[in-house]
Amino acid sequence: MAAKIIDGKQIAKEVREQIKKEVAELGFKPGLAVILVGDDPASQVYVRNKHKSCGEVGMYSEVHRLPAETSQEELLQLIDKLNNDDKIHGILVQLPLPDHIDEKMVIDAIALEKDVDGFHPANVGNLVIGDDCYYPCTPHGCMVMLEKCGIDPKGKKAVVVGRSNIVGKPVAMMLLAKHATVTICHSRTQNLAEECRQADILVAAVGRPEMITGDMIKEGAVVIDVGINRTEDGKLVGDVHFESAKEKASWITPVPGGVGPMTITMLLQNTLEAAKRSAKK
Repeated sequence: MAAKIIDGKQIAKEVREQIKKEVAELGFKPGLAVILVGDDPASQVYVRNKHKSCGEVGMYSEVHRLPAETSQEELLQLIDKLNNDDKIHGILVQLPLPDHIDEKMVIDAIALEKDVDGFHPANVGNLVIGDDCYYPCTPHGCMVMLEKCGIDPKGKKAVVVGRSNIVGKPVAMMLLAKHATVTICHSRTQNLAEECRQADILVAAVGRPEMITGDMIKEGAVVIDVGINRTEDGKLVGDVHFESAKEKASWITPVPGGVGPMTITMLLQNTLEAAKRSAKK
């Protein structure tokens, strides 16, 4: 039996409608500042989409486009200014940054209460110990999708393929918090196929096109494909070979239209939460 499709577009639409409703009830506009250094084409598209999405749910948004040769000091000065701007509740620096800028120093400079990307070390630490934090947007989107489909990780064996700070590690922590038994796999894992076949919930976030094939998937597993890769012929594919995987899985996310739409939605959710917290001060 072919898998049910986890429709990220539809779930994102439902969540955004709720965000829009809450923004309207707030009495002021949550504000998001996005900083883009350089002219990376993919980053430009992401930033444009973030700005547009803010407008759609009634949020205030400003985009700071800086030339690639901007110095680290100039970037840190801008972040400091936004940290002290009351109409800005969330700050996001679009990655990757040019080579001459220290990414860690930039992330550390963002005020903790405005770190809506969830990358600040204190937010990461709070995630690990189960304390209050902003969840990184893509992993959070994965968890919301599971929840909306009625998939409870409790007691399940979850396998995460990929150990990045942006997706692999945080989604493993979030699954653990939901009482799953979690294994993290990566490029040096021995017998990767065998590890994957143990998974009740398989999260693919490794950045290699169609690396996970149907024969690596347990019958009835839930497959969350975080990968977005463009093939030589221009086709967009995930880290999972969709056609073979959907014959084994019970639920599966497509690419495109799966995890992708959830990422910006969770950014909006974090910005709304930051605005609510600032109003309570």
